[in-house]
Amino acid sequence: MFESSLGDLKESAEDDAFRKFRFKVEDVAGNQCLTSFYGMTLTTDKLRSLVRKWHSLIEAYADVKTTDGHQLRLFCIGFTKRRPNQARKTSYAQHSQVRAIRKKMIEVMQKEAQAVELAAFTQLLVTETIGREIEKATQGIYPLQNVLIRKVKVLRSPKLDVGKLYEAHGGADQIQSDQGAKVERPEDAKPEPKKKGKGKAKAKKGEDEDEDE
Repeated sequence: MFESSLGDLKESAEDDAFRKFRFKVEDVAGNQCLTSFYGMTLTTDKLRSLVRKWHSLIEAYADVKTTDGHQLRLFCIGFTKRRPNQARKTSYAQHSQVRAIRKKMIEVMQKEAQAVELAAFTQLLVTETIGREIEKATQGIYPLQNVLIRKVKVLRSPKLDVGKLYEAHGGADQIQSDQGAKVERPEDAKPEPKKKGKGKAKAKKGEDEDEDE
């Protein structure tokens, strides 16, 4: 199992380093480990930075199944937003609004995740497409901000398909080309015979002299 931030996996993505992806090693080809997606979380400091006073925090989770058979559990988090020209200090949502927003969150998560394969779903996490869709869907109930998929757990995966695994990593030809070339020794080159040590010869000679005496 490996864990890495999105800032290390993607070029010029320092602003997205708060997303941590987990990968599971499925196969080993030469000196390469072929991995598959195994989960995603947000860093603790990112979650703490989102919390604001006078706003409601709304969470929801949903179990989904991708088109290629992976069962996932998604956890979503969002915060209420001040309306334009709002005079009131607080921006709390009512209980009925929280229930309606939570229902919309579940519907959007299921709709977006169940229509794609796992590889395409990971791209939705990188671009935070699901969070933006939730903000649009809940605009009529209560404006939201900082809507994020805070955690993804892989509940069950289908039987490993080696062909699809190699295809996800660029194909078998690409993997074999990265393994290096075999180094052959020239036929004329022969290993030099080992030289006998002089110390052993002297010791043997001394033993023979002792026997003669």
